[in-house]
Amino acid sequence: METKHPIPLTSSEISALWGCYMGDSMSSCVLRYFLNTEEDEDIKALVKYALGLTEEHLAFISKLFQNEKFPIPHGFTDDDVDVSAPKLFSDIFILFYLKQMGSSGMGAYSLALGSSSRIDIREFFNHNLKTTAELYNKATTLSASKGLLIRPPYIQYPETAEFVQKEGWVNGLFGDRRPLNVSEITHLHLNTITNTLGKTMMIGFSQVSKSKEVKKLFIRGRDISIKHVEVLSSLLRDDYVPAPEIWDTAVTNSTTAPFSDKLMLFHTVSLAQLGIGNYGMAMSASSRRDLAANYMRLNAEAGTFADDCAELLIQNEWFEKMPGVVERDTLGKG
Repeated sequence: METKHPIPLTSSEISALWGCYMGDSMSSCVLRYFLNTEEDEDIKALVKYALGLTEEHLAFISKLFQNEKFPIPHGFTDDDVDVSAPKLFSDIFILFYLKQMGSSGMGAYSLALGSSSRIDIREFFNHNLKTTAELYNKATTLSASKGLLIRPPYIQYPETAEFVQKEGWVNGLFGDRRPLNVSEITHLHLNTITNTLGKTMMIGFSQVSKSKEVKKLFIRGRDISIKHVEVLSSLLRDDYVPAPEIWDTAVTNSTTAPFSDKLMLFHTVSLAQLGIGNYGMAMSASSRRDLAANYMRLNAEAGTFADDCAELLIQNEWFEKMPGVVERDTLGKG
């Protein structure tokens, strides 16, 4: 009788699982701290739900890697969090963070599902996609019930379906510039929101960081986020579209670090990478040339910042190496 050999993990499956483990081990630390500082019982229940998802993911991937005889990433541990540290972020920010966690998770898991072949991996990411969507829905509903939901702008409904008549539809750098369409408004709004999240986190991280070099990067990240919020908001205001409300009361005056510099710097790189991906999608969805030019400029700045953060992670030996192909040239040198 023929024996079926087990199907090994593909490179895309390893990439998704490895990235999921790293992200969830970081999120587990962040959420355990939030759980200990959260004062609103409704938000606390949602933090518990999100923490349960991260622990479920970590358990599945750990067992899978053990069975595959694949090395489990080091990731982030109890050494990277002090759950007894004083409150650094407000309850409002934590709810906002959970909503964004659900939103970015849906994007990551849909990509992972679409690039997976093995049925057990597909089932895992399909489950994650559903539960992360549930996290997003719970956070959005709770935000609305507390009067904290920042809705995208409304527009007046068109009276009829129309075709483009002007050849200068894509123009925006010179001459007659058409008003923003709903796709462009959507991405300007969403990128303003994510940069607001980044700004608030950088303010908090810069207050508690122990390393002067790391602190400088957080301050630089704060200033970049403030600048990007202003650029994106001004593009909305130029067409008399309201920019999202910005709240600056989300960080306390605590200077006690709840997280290691390693975790905070890794989180910062993750936020910068998320921003780069968002700008890329916004660029492809925006027809006006001035918008594309702005996104290219902002993307380049975010990319340089992410590179500098990664270099500091490497200098401190905090940058865990993602699995890759064997370095044949190195082997050949003996």
